[in-house]
Amino acid sequence: MLLAAFCFSSMGASAKLLKGSFTAGQLVFFRNAVGLIFLGAGLIIKPPVNPGGKIGWLIFRGFMGTVALYTLLYCVLHMHLGTAMTYNLTSALFIALFSFLFFGEFHGSLVLAALLIGFSGMVLVYKPSMHLPWYYHVAGLISGITSAIAYMTVGRLSRFYEPRVIVASFIITGFALPLIALIIHYTTGIPADGIFIISWQWPRGMQWVWMLTLGLAALFGQYFVTMAYGSEKPAVVSAVSYANIIFSVTYGYFLGDGFPDPVSLTGIILIIVSGIMISLYKSNPSSMTKS
Repeated sequence: MLLAAFCFSSMGASAKLLKGSFTAGQLVFFRNAVGLIFLGAGLIIKPPVNPGGKIGWLIFRGFMGTVALYTLLYCVLHMHLGTAMTYNLTSALFIALFSFLFFGEFHGSLVLAALLIGFSGMVLVYKPSMHLPWYYHVAGLISGITSAIAYMTVGRLSRFYEPRVIVASFIITGFALPLIALIIHYTTGIPADGIFIISWQWPRGMQWVWMLTLGLAALFGQYFVTMAYGSEKPAVVSAVSYANIIFSVTYGYFLGDGFPDPVSLTGIILIIVSGIMISLYKSNPSSMTKS
């Protein structure tokens, strides 16, 4: 999950560097095109061996992941990187909520406290701006909710498919939807809106480097997060995703966001405390009181 957090923060930074040149829909297309080339080659060289039988769940996971990516990249292009990642990482809270409501999973009061501490630290680090247009915030919430749903399906699909296949379901869907949007634009004349209907544009110069980084970082991030959610209960693993904050703060500094102020540093400390609590739970669950 730590590797996944680093990869996703790298993806966000790459998308930020492409701001002004590409729309969210175009970034979704190129991000998944890169992933499809590399993952497809791997699947051909070493075909997967799976029990299978859950095609419907694979399609559902791919669709939810694609919606999450669309909304995340939309937020990255229109918000500060920290604010966009803040919304996406609310998936941890939605996972804990959905796990309890739909599956009866509750990991104890201390784990719940760790989740809340981690989220509070995340807010202190990023200090989301509430003066932005309301539809940016709606997109951010959709990103968090759909990410939570996609991650929860991973844990249940891992018994039937290996991580590469689960990741492939997301990449194929994320490639097909913007490709259909391209076809619609050029065959019907419907104007591009930058999100659902897009036009074609080639990267130029260093844009190729950032686009390749975007695709590979996202590919490996999906692989690592699939491994993480397939080997542990989602409400616990999701807390480790808060490490994304530290990575993103570092990227933000180099992208012009500046060094974290005292409030942000306090948030980082809270995140570290949250990580320690979760680590204690994972190493010895019986040592923590469960309700």
